Formats: sequence, structure tokens, C-alpha cells
Amino acid sequence: MSSSEGLVLRQVDRIGGEQVAPAGTLSDWLCDPSTGELVVQMAATDLASVERAIAIADAIDRSGIWCDLSVDVRCAYLEVIADQLEPLADMVGRVESLTTGVPISIARAFGGSLAGNFRDAAALLRQGWAHAELGEADRPVQLLRIPWGPTAILVPFNAPAGQAAKKVAYALAAGAPVILKPTEHGPFGCNLLADAIDAACLPPGVFQMVHGGPEVGRALTTDPRIRAVVFTGGVEIGRAIARAAAEDFKALQLELGGNNPVIVRDDANVESTAAAIAAGMIKLNGQWCEAPGKVLVARSLHDDLVAALLGHLGGYRIGAHDDEETQVGPLSYEGHRTRLDAQVGALVDAGAKVLVAGSEPDSGGWFWAPRVIVGADPQDAIEEMFGPVVTVHAVDSDAEALELANASPYGLAAYVFGADIPAAMAVGRAMRFGEVKINGTSLLDMSPSSAQSFWRNSGIGGHGDTDVFRFFYGTQIVGMDRPGLPI
Repeated sequence: MSSSEGLVLRQVDRIGGEQVAPAGTLSDWLCDPSTGELVVQMAATDLASVERAIAIADAIDRSGIWCDLSVDVRCAYLEVIADQLEPLADMVGRVESLTTGVPISIARAFGGSLAGNFRDAAALLRQGWAHAELGEADRPVQLLRIPWGPTAILVPFNAPAGQAAKKVAYALAAGAPVILKPTEHGPFGCNLLADAIDAACLPPGVFQMVHGGPEVGRALTTDPRIRAVVFTGGVEIGRAIARAAAEDFKALQLELGGNNPVIVRDDANVESTAAAIAAGMIKLNGQWCEAPGKVLVARSLHDDLVAALLGHLGGYRIGAHDDEETQVGPLSYEGHRTRLDAQVGALVDAGAKVLVAGSEPDSGGWFWAPRVIVGADPQDAIEEMFGPVVTVHAVDSDAEALELANASPYGLAAYVFGADIPAAMAVGRAMRFGEVKINGTSLLDMSPSSAQSFWRNSGIGGHGDTDVFRFFYGTQIVGMDRPGLPI
């Protein structure tokens, strides 16, 4: 039986409160990543419908029908969306596993997390973010936090529904009308998210969704009526969005990934370090923007660390995305596997050696066993590979490791391993990356109050709940001027 049977595989536009089948298709098909079996052709919204969605969002923004609602009313809508999402959690996990290749046990956990984003957004909104009174009894002065305007949210292929839920929840909390474009490689979870939003009966047009590839993305991000753009994905597309946004100075949040360095100090425990790096490598099958990428290890530990890494990676079970026992699933789609092969091939051509851990199932899917690359020149190992692979480089000091790490054009995440915690913390503080974890590679934030900026080519903005919420609005002060001022 096909792994897609029994799944809710919808691709439906939401425009002005109506559900409409996209008028077009792309040339590519969505496939079962574990077998390569064709599932359904990718849908594409026609540009006239995209234009209509933008016009509706603009009218919603001008009318104030959403942003002028009271905090309590907006929060009530957000909490209804959360309630509607809860019974969809298992199906979200199953369809996300199908399109991302992420093991079902992990994808199901992501599906169960969607509702919490809307409750968290409501909780933040209730903390007084919408406005503050700054004046006096006879001199009203209000500090208002109001949305920039119509907001386009474009999400990536590695965890599309989870990314969309957080960004949409905080944008709606801020009062912005939202147009969501799921990745063409993984639209189904976002459609279930849209079903839950539709069931909450927001004013028509406050939330809309369109489908398609780069053409639809360009239509959204270049239109002057779109005042804020959220994009998670590759650097080149991020640059194109930033150039287009400069024409009318849109607000931008761009999370563009990076080749995240790992510094392994000479006092690190080799086994626990290797276990943590291996665990970080295989999260979301390596399709994780904060995955360990470039390991800079004390020369005395290099060979032992490589051996330990291969041992830990070889112990993971590689299998079909919908197998409950799978720990490493296939890559999301064939083109991504082709790119990874080309990147690794370029390093080999330059003199590196590839060590493969584990064997790939012979089922026709997009499997790609974890890899450790040794012998590469650090200057050749610059770009993110976005798969279960690291390059390992011997260094002679913390200073050399820091120089190589900070020379990166990226600055998203980094890792330090060592027994001397104050010394490891000092190394971490010297790294110019938005998040530096010591002796661990967990996917979750280190603190509920976590904040993280995107440095250098890793993008613009940051994440963490307050970072995301603050992005969606600007501030305005309105009130009676102070009397008797000298100037």
C-alpha cells in the first residue's frame, strides 16, 4: 500500500474567505521520498489570483477590520485556531513526514506543536504589547504598536507547517493581514493549518494562502502593497527578496541558514561530543538550518573523534519516513539529493575523503546515509550542505578554531564542546553567531526567554518568541504635546 493512502493531501487556495482550487500546476510532482513514487503534481496559483489576494489584504489593512479589534477579541480568535489544530496534529505529522522525509515519530511531534504557537502568541499579546499609556491625567499620550501592513510569509521545505504556524500566529496577533505561500515541495501540512484557521471564522481575507514556485513568490515579495516579508530558505533567494524590498523599504525577516561551526576543545570528552554532534547531524535528516556543519577539533582528538562519530552515526536506523522505528529518513526530494551529491563531489575533487556511516535502503527513494568528510581544506568547506554531513578539520588552538569559525560568511548557530565550562563559555562568547550552545546540539531553545539574531549572510532579524512578535509591527506615538517646552 502506498504510504500516501489515507492522507489529506490538499492544495487549495484561500482567497478572500473562499477556498479555490489553484488554476495551474508546476512541471514537478510531489513524490513519496521513501520510494520515489509520484503522489500528486505541484499546484500553482495564477498571477491574477495572487493579485486579487494582495488587493484584498491591502483593503483589509486599510479598513482596520482586524488590527482595530480589541486584544481580547484577537486573542479569542487565536485560541479558537489552537483548538481547531489539536485534532489535526496526527494528520499534520503524517503529511509533513511524507513531504519532508522526516521520520514519522519526529514529524508527529511537530504536528502536535502547532496549536501552542497560537496560544503563545495570544499570551504575549495579552501582556500589553498592543499599546501603552505614557501621558498624564490631562495630557493623553499613547504608544501604539501597529502592524506594518499586508504581510507575506514564505516557508521552507524542511518543516513547513511548523514554520508557518509560528509566523502566522504572531503576524495575526500583531494585527497584520497575512498571505501564506507554502513551499511547493510540502504544501499539505500548511493546508491543514489553513483548514483550522478557516474553521475559526476570522473576518474574510485576514488570512489567505496561495501556492506555487518562484513566480508566485516574486509576485508577493515585489508588490509595493506587501509591507512585510518573512522568508526562510536559501541565501540567493533571500538576496533577491532583499533587493526587491529595497525599492519600497519593506520590513524583512530573512532566515537564510549557514554552515554552523563546532569547536571541540582539547579537553572535550570524545564519546559524548561525538554522540551530540551525531544527534545534531541527523535531526530532520540533516535538513535543519542550525545543524552542526564544520567541525574544528583539537588536533590531538581528530582521529578519535572521527572514529567515534562514524560509530554513533552507524548506529542509527535508516529507513522509510513512515516507519515508527526509523531514526534517519530520506531527503525531502530528488533535486535536493542531487545538490548534496554535487557539493560533496566538489570537495572530493579538491582532495577530501568521504566516510559513509550506515547503508541506504534499496527502495528507490531519496535516501542519503550520514557522511563525515575529512581532509578538506577549511577554505573549501564554506557553504551549507543541508544534509546529514559534516566536514572535520584539525586545529592547533582555540584561537585558530575561532579565526576559522568567525571567518564564515554566515552567523546563525555554533557549538562548543569542552570539560572546562568557563573556558568553553569564553570561546562561545568570542564566536559571532546568534546562538552558541555548549556541550549540546538540541533543536529547542536553551531558555523560554531565548533570543537569537541572524548574523551576516544568515539573514535579517532573529527568532525567539519576542523577536518574531516584534518583527510584525512598528511603533507609533500619538498624544498631546508637552506644554512650555523651550524648543
